[in-house]
Amino acid sequence: MKILFGTTNQSKLLSMRRITADLDVELIGLSELGLPLPQIEESGKDILQNAELKARAYWQAFHMPVFSCDSGLYFDGLPPSLQPGTHIRRVNGKELIDEEMIAYYGALAHENGGTLVARYRNAICFIADETAVFKSADDVLASEPFLLTDVPHPKREKGYPLDALSKEIRTGRYYYDLPKASVDHSERNLRNFIQNALREWRQNEEKTNEK
Repeated sequence: MKILFGTTNQSKLLSMRRITADLDVELIGLSELGLPLPQIEESGKDILQNAELKARAYWQAFHMPVFSCDSGLYFDGLPPSLQPGTHIRRVNGKELIDEEMIAYYGALAHENGGTLVARYRNAICFIADETAVFKSADDVLASEPFLLTDVPHPKREKGYPLDALSKEIRTGRYYYDLPKASVDHSERNLRNFIQNALREWRQNEEKTNEK
C-alpha cells in the first residue's frame, strides 16, 4: 500500500521509512511525486493543527492516503518569548538554514550556562480517505528530554541540524557518539500510531464492504 508522507525533507523520509520498515506500506515523499505542490500556510495554533492543515492540503491535491507531522521545540526554564515552539527554523521572521540554526541555538545555550534541557513535542495526522482521519499529539509521541549544548559536534546530517547540539541527559554524551539504538520511544510510538490507524481503517473498510 502506497502512503504519501507530507515532507520534502529526504532525511525525514528515510528516517520514517526505517521506522515503518516492518509495516506493509510504501512511503512516498512529496518530491518523488514530480507534481506541483500546494502552498500551505502553517497557521494552526499548535502542532496538531499544523499537522492536520498539511495533511488535508496534500489529500485535496493528490487524493491518496497521506500523513503529515509537525514538531515543536521547548526548553525548560526559558520565558515564552524564547521558546521556539512550532517555529524552530524561524527566528525574528527569518527562515534559518541548517548552519544558522546550529549557530543560533548554540548561542542560546551559551547564554544560559552552556546547556539547556530540551524536548520535542510531536503531532501526526493521517488521512486515509475522505472520512477516515486519525490524529494525535499525545505525550507518548514526544521525545525524551535531552541536553542542547553550546558546542556543536563535528558531524552534520542535512535536515537535522540540532542533532549536532544534542546530548543524552543520562551520559552527557552526544547522541552521535552513542551506540546506535534501534528505535527510540517516540519513533516507536509514531510507528504504532500509523499501524493502529491503518488497522482501524482497514477494519472499517471491510465492514462497509460486507454491508
